[in-house]
Amino acid sequence: MPTYQTPLRDMRFAYSELFNPADIQALPGFEEVNNELVETILEEAGKFCESVLQPLNRSGDEEGCQFENGAVTTPKGFKQAYQAYCENGWGALTTNPEYGGQGLPNTVGTMVEEIICATNMSFGMYPGLTHGAYNAIEHYGTAEMKAIYLPKMVEGVWSGTMCLTEPHCGTDLGLLRTKAEPQAEGSYQITGTKIFISSGEHDLTENIIHLVLARLPDAPAGIKGISLFLVPKFLVNADASLGERNTVVCGAIEHKMGIKASSTCVMNFDAATGYLVGTPNKGMQAMFVMMNAARLGVGMQGLGISEVAYQNAVIYAKERLQGRSLKGAIYPDKPADPLVVHPDIRRMLLTMRAYTEGNRMLAVWMARQLDVSLHATDPEQQQTAEDFVALMTPIVKAFMTDCGSEIANLGMQVYGGHGFIREWGMEQFVRDARISQIYEGTNGVQALDLVGRKMPAHLGRSLRPFFHEVSEYLSAKQTDQRPEVQPFVQGLAKAFGRLQTVTAWLAEKSLGNPEEAGAAATDYLRLFALVTLAYLWLRAVEIALEKRAGDEALFYQAKLDTARFYYERLLPQTGALMSIILAGGSSLMSFNAEAF
Repeated sequence: MPTYQTPLRDMRFAYSELFNPADIQALPGFEEVNNELVETILEEAGKFCESVLQPLNRSGDEEGCQFENGAVTTPKGFKQAYQAYCENGWGALTTNPEYGGQGLPNTVGTMVEEIICATNMSFGMYPGLTHGAYNAIEHYGTAEMKAIYLPKMVEGVWSGTMCLTEPHCGTDLGLLRTKAEPQAEGSYQITGTKIFISSGEHDLTENIIHLVLARLPDAPAGIKGISLFLVPKFLVNADASLGERNTVVCGAIEHKMGIKASSTCVMNFDAATGYLVGTPNKGMQAMFVMMNAARLGVGMQGLGISEVAYQNAVIYAKERLQGRSLKGAIYPDKPADPLVVHPDIRRMLLTMRAYTEGNRMLAVWMARQLDVSLHATDPEQQQTAEDFVALMTPIVKAFMTDCGSEIANLGMQVYGGHGFIREWGMEQFVRDARISQIYEGTNGVQALDLVGRKMPAHLGRSLRPFFHEVSEYLSAKQTDQRPEVQPFVQGLAKAFGRLQTVTAWLAEKSLGNPEEAGAAATDYLRLFALVTLAYLWLRAVEIALEKRAGDEALFYQAKLDTARFYYERLLPQTGALMSIILAGGSSLMSFNAEAF
């Protein structure tokens, strides 16, 4: 049975040492959010998730969701866990106090989300989808809609979904066929079938609020003719009490590779009553509020799986006796040495650690900027943060989930044959992690979003917050002659130079041939992410050098050693990625399609 311990010390490092927590407190509404409060929240979240959610992870995977006559039953213990989750206010952390929320920063919510994903990724899907639907309604719903639906969603007695995908269209939503017929009293009749709907039907809440993309009769063709509608499972009266059952039913649930305790549904809408959210034919604008929140949440799934896989791999590597050290027996009194003495085991463990801790720093950076973009009073500061969030959203989603899958597989490799056996738990992490690279826009689509939308948008404005910050930081560090710092400074400068070169090359080539951007997209996103982590690791190095002589010498020395591994063994990938990108896309696109 896998184990998990909330990485409170490393979370504290990312929140209050790597970045200045006073920046969060300076935002309107967050004046009371001090370090003591944040640490208490994280400690309590850890206790709840470790004691309530983590024990249900394996049993939920083995039992899965059950479907009968249109109804879905979640695994044993999930309903009680969900009730406790809501009663303890975990679903209301970052929501608006006007609707019963606690109004805490996204930075805090993001760290709690990592803990939830690490302990029970399937469980986290239910409140995660609700939070995304809440965001869309809060941004684009009418005042009446907000007053009726949001308090119930914040309380957790109603949940939410987003219904995009149809059997014939996934990423290309311009092909969707679901219809919305206007009614005399102002509602709409929604008819169509949606597939892969997470939390589309379950027994955890009284009502389920579906946000559905559909077409009005006179809608333009393609993506510009899509509207967003709110379709409740049970119709809602003016006093927020429940009325009759709406004509939306679950037709089936999917039998999946992983996250088996999360219900993934086929939803059939048969002239179901719905209500317009936002403006006609502008549904994608409203849905992207939900999708972007979901993409950050999926990034946290990758990070959560990374952490729990790493922790269990470390425990196994220290306990499992296998072979002798290449330089001779380290523990001659034992029949063999533990796995951790072997170089290749250490390569895997340090890879897992370097990516996980690096991604945690990135997650906190991203969440902080999201808070600034939503709450800053200075328009320029707000715009800069908004550009940063737009740029980093595809990177956080794609790179963190790629890492989650890679790290889970490395964890399985550390276990050897036992990793392939269910009872040890590592194979579930591998299966659960895999979907995170696919849903909410495949990672290939995230890469296309980065190079096709974020790079050229507003003449490259979204790139500036990151490029300017790293460039100014490097300029300031060129005069730092400390021998412990210079190898890192030079390593970052070289990798950042590669990113700058490739960015300029892509911008030029894409003007004449858009397929060049498509051919380079995935490699470019990874290159960008590796440079981003290098920047954060260098900042961590500076902090660790200052503090490693204190009471926590072991913690800070480990930071230095992990950073050194990252720079020497992982960051050099940027050289190969640059070569791949500059080779161009002709070897991809000139290949005869009939020869595949």
